[in-house]
Amino acid sequence: MKTQTAVLVLQDGTVYSGTAFGHIGEAHGEVCFNTGMTGYQEVLTDPSYCGQIVTMTCPHIGNYGVNPDDVESDRIQVAGFIVREGCDIPSSYRATQSLPSYLEEQGIVGIQDIDTRALTRKLRTEGAMNGVICSTGRPLEELLADVRGLPSMTGRDLAREVSCEHAWQWEALPDTRFKVAALDFGVKRNSLRLLSAHRCDITVFPADTTAGELLASAPDGVFLSNGPGDPDAVTYGIETVRELLGKLPLFGICLGHQLLALALGARTYKLKFGHRGSNHPVKNLLTGSVEITSQNHGFAVDPESLPAGTEITHWNLNDETLEGFRCTDIPAFSVQYHPEAAPGPHDSRYLFRQFTDLMEQSR
Repeated sequence: MKTQTAVLVLQDGTVYSGTAFGHIGEAHGEVCFNTGMTGYQEVLTDPSYCGQIVTMTCPHIGNYGVNPDDVESDRIQVAGFIVREGCDIPSSYRATQSLPSYLEEQGIVGIQDIDTRALTRKLRTEGAMNGVICSTGRPLEELLADVRGLPSMTGRDLAREVSCEHAWQWEALPDTRFKVAALDFGVKRNSLRLLSAHRCDITVFPADTTAGELLASAPDGVFLSNGPGDPDAVTYGIETVRELLGKLPLFGICLGHQLLALALGARTYKLKFGHRGSNHPVKNLLTGSVEITSQNHGFAVDPESLPAGTEITHWNLNDETLEGFRCTDIPAFSVQYHPEAAPGPHDSRYLFRQFTDLMEQSR
């Protein structure tokens, strides 16, 4: 089968030559890397990756194909995809499609046959940076000019781009006990599945829903979802969370964690290359246990900026960044990582029970 050449051009002028993987075209975005060995379909469909070109560090991607059950949203969300070697003949009985045909079907441009180890080392050393994947043969000079004109992730509000347009109801299981309002900044389906499994009846609301509108639905608690972009730019979300403080139990993850911190008066900052993968060790400071976690974020909360009335609960053992905190005087807590992780690990799913316990206590 004839292969088509492709290039990855970074904003510093570095060029990686390989072959096309997926749709033929161009993809622009911030280039980052994910260290997970499985879960590429969940990565592709995670709204938190909006605006990013994702590099998988595992060298062989696509061996178990894709299927309609493992998606985290209604479409592929990444801007582009980079692999060392892609597999077009899946071996899993669950597969309904190969990975390259899935990318082609949804118009996602990718590249393979490049040294992803060298690319990852570069991003770790110099930091995440903008790039373009091109498989159309455009001159390198034009591509470099384009990529240097791309906006930085800092200051970008991407939550509006991935959020739902109207409120909608997640299908509830029998015998629900709690009514939860989920603010959709880029919510993953497995978060909703796990909330439902914990007897929650969930209504999903657009990211720009006001506190008054949420309170009018009379929920027992509010879930602040994950999402992409710079938390400082999500000013409407910060204001909504600020107005909810002390009125209802709040549980935030990822972007929701950052918005809760900002609503309390803390600060956030951009990480050099972010945390993305399913193997990040996090220490629970309340129990002393170490959780292996799934993560996807490029920003973090400054722990020194947390105000009085908060307590740090989780700490990253790789780079000593803040991974979770709780309020001591109002019912609110959050974590930076993804306790809903699919396909895993499942070490942190107890946090959903912690949320329902908080709603029970607040009744």
